[in-house]
Amino acid sequence: MAELGKTNRLVIVRDSNHGFFLDGGEHGDILLPKKETPEDVEQGDEIDVFVLRDSDDRIIATREKPIAEVGQFASLKVTAIHPRLGAFLDWGLPKELLLPFREQPFRVREGQNAVVYIMVDEKSDRIIATGRNNRFLNRFRHPYKGGEEVSLIVQEKTPLGYNMIVDQCYRGLLHDNRIKRPVSIGDVLTGYIASVREHEKIDISLEPVGYKRVPDLSERIIEALKTEGGKLPLGDKSSPEAIREAFGTSKKAFKQAIGALYRERKIKLSGEEITLVDTPPAQS
Repeated sequence: MAELGKTNRLVIVRDSNHGFFLDGGEHGDILLPKKETPEDVEQGDEIDVFVLRDSDDRIIATREKPIAEVGQFASLKVTAIHPRLGAFLDWGLPKELLLPFREQPFRVREGQNAVVYIMVDEKSDRIIATGRNNRFLNRFRHPYKGGEEVSLIVQEKTPLGYNMIVDQCYRGLLHDNRIKRPVSIGDVLTGYIASVREHEKIDISLEPVGYKRVPDLSERIIEALKTEGGKLPLGDKSSPEAIREAFGTSKKAFKQAIGALYRERKIKLSGEEITLVDTPPAQS
């Protein structure tokens, strides 16, 4: 059966002047409008489509892809506020997604990004968004160990830092003392598991953790040196603010990285400057 709000692989059952009709199971035949029908398929073929309701509440198919589907979290821009219904969100399709007032833990504003979970409303059988995200997060068992790379959505500010949605499934916390660059609610980021505490609580870092962070930062420093003609006005005596502005990292991580590069004889160091060492060409 076709699932509303998701990408489905459906069989073409017949052609018509309006487009292809697809086998939607309990939903009956579902129209893929003619303007979206590919030329190289025919009756009996399977085709990948996204299933939704149109403005007349009919279930239809489209080959366009939304930013996120039912069962996923997303950061979506608020395009308009309806005084009775709620907020409308841009989710990458012509028909915008409704975030009803009842599903807003706090009122959103036009132009801002809202962090939402996409679901099918049980009463209306329509696809909607909800900002009441915590009920859809798994707070218990997770597979993580320290150092693993994860996808993140910045969910909300807390007294300790920012709550993050981790890999579309779990909650993590980015502590204020780990924030080395600007972070805003709705940001979609790549991060790392800093540690796992009691009761499966996850701490997040935006920088690679432990030994993994030095190679990554070292590569960025070398690339910056090449771009700037072989010299950078930064060194182990530079201020933490200058280092953070240049590389979005802590002074400690920066010193570890340039120390590693110095030991590898890739750079020369002075208190306020680093210089790229010319590497002689390999001999044939």
